[in-house]
Amino acid sequence: MAEQEWLSERFAEHQDRLHAVAYRMLRSRSDAEDAVQEAWLRVSRAETGQVENPAGWLTTIVARVCLNMLEARRSRREEPAGALPPDPAGPHRNAHPTGPSDPENEALLADTVGVALMVVLDTLSPAERLAFVLHDVFDVPFGEIAAVIDRTPVAARQLASRARRRVQGAAAASDAARSRKRDIIAAFLAASRSGDFEALLALLDPDAVTGEARGAHAVAAFFTGRAQAARPALVNGVPAAVYAHRGLPKAVFTFTINNDKITSIAVDADPGRLHELDIVFLSTGDKARPHPSGKDGA
Repeated sequence: MAEQEWLSERFAEHQDRLHAVAYRMLRSRSDAEDAVQEAWLRVSRAETGQVENPAGWLTTIVARVCLNMLEARRSRREEPAGALPPDPAGPHRNAHPTGPSDPENEALLADTVGVALMVVLDTLSPAERLAFVLHDVFDVPFGEIAAVIDRTPVAARQLASRARRRVQGAAAASDAARSRKRDIIAAFLAASRSGDFEALLALLDPDAVTGEARGAHAVAAFFTGRAQAARPALVNGVPAAVYAHRGLPKAVFTFTINNDKITSIAVDADPGRLHELDIVFLSTGDKARPHPSGKDGA
């Protein structure tokens, strides 16, 4: 009984970290929950007499579970929806932001764990992904990583280095386009809130669409004077806009941009899908606030 209580206490103590590891590895909230539950089943049956580092031991078990799930997923050629959490220090078990982020942290997020990781992690082998995430994100020593993937520490270091080069290359390639998209979305929201019809037209492709509105004039007319409570945000690492009410996201606006013109704006207000998204509000010089009249807008 005492051993089970000790296990339960240690598992609860490190559960946030374990969720973060699983989420980084699997890019799916439901899969991460399954991985942590499976890890607990293994932990509850294990002998703990030789455990000197509970945090490392538990992380190793979760990592092995995730590795097995990645290899099974790879063999089925299945990939989950969703993306990486923006903060490597915690699991973001609630996708809804609680307030504006520090601009420096936002820049770090966009440059290091946003679109680049979303794209590149899916191209890595399970062993490369595990070595990179455990070492570069969670600072796990290569000796412990080697035990998980059944390789030497030198091989684990090489896997992480190879993955790191690919991530850094993707980050450099996508940075300019991502920054430009953020600027265009921020300008669109500002023009929408101020009712500047001509500024909206200038940002829209002639054939732009949103919902049933077709053409730049129809889209501009739809958004003129609206978006009062919409704010620029990173949604799964991608620039977008989010309408939130009392701190909870109610709708996500996804922009497709081609040649610096907005070609389409998709709106998703499904609570189930919104719950699965990682949302980080971006601070700008023209922050969106609820309209004084209480009008929510678009």
